[in-house]
Amino acid sequence: MKRTLHGRYVTVSTVGEKAQAFVPAPLPPHPPIDWTPELRGKFDQALLALGRLDSVSRLLPETSLFLYMYVRKEAVLSSMIEGTRSSLSDLLLFELDQEPDVPLGDVREVSNYVAALNHGLSRLEDGFPLSLRLIKEIHGVLLTRGRGSNQTPGEFRRSQNWIGGTWPGNAAFVPPPAEKVLECMGKLELFLHDQPEPTPALLKAALAHVQFETIHPFLDGNGRLGRLLITLLLCSRSVLREPMLYLSLYFKTYRQYYYELLNNVRLTGDWEAWLDFFAEAVIITATQAVETAQQLLDLSNRDRDKISGLGRATASTLAVHRELMEHPIATSGRLVEKTGITPATVNKALGHLERLGIVREITAQKRNRLFSYAGYVEIMNRGTELPDR
Repeated sequence: MKRTLHGRYVTVSTVGEKAQAFVPAPLPPHPPIDWTPELRGKFDQALLALGRLDSVSRLLPETSLFLYMYVRKEAVLSSMIEGTRSSLSDLLLFELDQEPDVPLGDVREVSNYVAALNHGLSRLEDGFPLSLRLIKEIHGVLLTRGRGSNQTPGEFRRSQNWIGGTWPGNAAFVPPPAEKVLECMGKLELFLHDQPEPTPALLKAALAHVQFETIHPFLDGNGRLGRLLITLLLCSRSVLREPMLYLSLYFKTYRQYYYELLNNVRLTGDWEAWLDFFAEAVIITATQAVETAQQLLDLSNRDRDKISGLGRATASTLAVHRELMEHPIATSGRLVEKTGITPATVNKALGHLERLGIVREITAQKRNRLFSYAGYVEIMNRGTELPDR
């Protein structure tokens, strides 16, 4: 099939220079996707993997315990792609009002991501449609504090931006001029709402992600929001009941190829190569998420078995263990507050958990000591390792 440019170039004048900005054609693609048996088979596999992932929410006794950390892992990875150096442990320390090992701006950025995702999910649960208004709201939360907070949070850009290079003339890619952003985003919103034609949810997420990245409608935060939209769209269409699919680790691992594929869609209309990559990302990521959930469930069950031999101390120690499943780094004071158990009993329970090798103290303070559910943190940390600081 003959492929063509997915859009058109227009000349823009900015910072005293002329450059070629790209305005994408509206979705769905034209000519239509060439559904080879291989590509259709890949998408079928991806849907099966999503079904297995969705069933994990039935497998886990308390899905919220898993989701709390999984959302934070995605926030760390998605922000890492943009250059932050915050680890999962740094974020957990920040949420406990403790001093992380990295610049506060980095951790705030990750914390904003968690808040933005939660805001989007809450609005969708309340029946609010995935719309331009909601996208702008989520962006406002994403850039509420720290870096980017001076880049008009919650507002589409009114000036030209570019990707790579020092100015539009030597940039790797120049998105549409500011006066075209609302028109492009309006057409994307119609596509999200099945106009001009219905599109299956997983395909819609794959196509909309490229379109959003191409429009780059905000001055900052486009990459993080573009990745968030995939999960929000799948949740809004009930493909997933819980926000358990996050592709940032896969995109981070194959970062250069990911950018090449986005560019090839723009330059040659090669949607098929992108869709093959996207389906593979879903298959691998969903499968890993199922495995992680199973590992956490196994860890929890093994540790509960150990705790059950404590006699009279079993009930209070299980209560502390349950809280550590949701917040695997915690102060003794936080555990008292969350469990409603007396400080003396919490400290005894922590002593039992340390002796059983389940919990490790990570400070030597006599007051407000910090404890880590080490095995849990280790499982969740996989893939988020930072290079040596």
